[in-house]
Amino acid sequence: MRKFTDPVRASAIALAVSATFVLALAPARALAVDAGQPVPSFAARSLDGDTTFNLSAYRGKVVYLDFWASWCGPCQTAMPLIDQLAKEFPADQFQVLAVNVDDKPEKAKAFLAAHKVSYPSISDPEGNLPKSFGLKTMPTSYLIDRAGVVRYVHPGFRASDIDGLRAKIREVLNQGSLPASPEAKR
Repeated sequence: MRKFTDPVRASAIALAVSATFVLALAPARALAVDAGQPVPSFAARSLDGDTTFNLSAYRGKVVYLDFWASWCGPCQTAMPLIDQLAKEFPADQFQVLAVNVDDKPEKAKAFLAAHKVSYPSISDPEGNLPKSFGLKTMPTSYLIDRAGVVRYVHPGFRASDIDGLRAKIREVLNQGSLPASPEAKR
């Protein structure tokens, strides 16, 4: 084995070897899906388990994809307002699709029994979809254009957000699938 007599060179080599080792051991993180990117495709079962929803089936429509959980206070505020919003736009052009991330689907079913909404909800108790989207906040919603490109990401929710969401949806419905602008992000 070769000895290094130059302490600066030996330290630099040790540092490079250490950095390489640390990077090799670092866990891979999912990158967050952002405005201007194609939405990850997926197929998932409804909460009742009777239907499989495939996101690609909604190509040609503007989709508001909403991640929620029964334990999430802002989600509870959002759902009735999003339900009202969904009814404002033509069903042949706009679809709300929810993804529930409760670890026990029974909790989500109980919540929806007490707080009915007109749009479908998918069950993802393993949390695979939040991982594929790089979700950081509950709730988070994605406004997706007709071509399957994310046009707007909405982390969190307050009742006062609904008018801004309505305007974004109208904008995307009117523009079709143009490239996302820099101000498309919140």
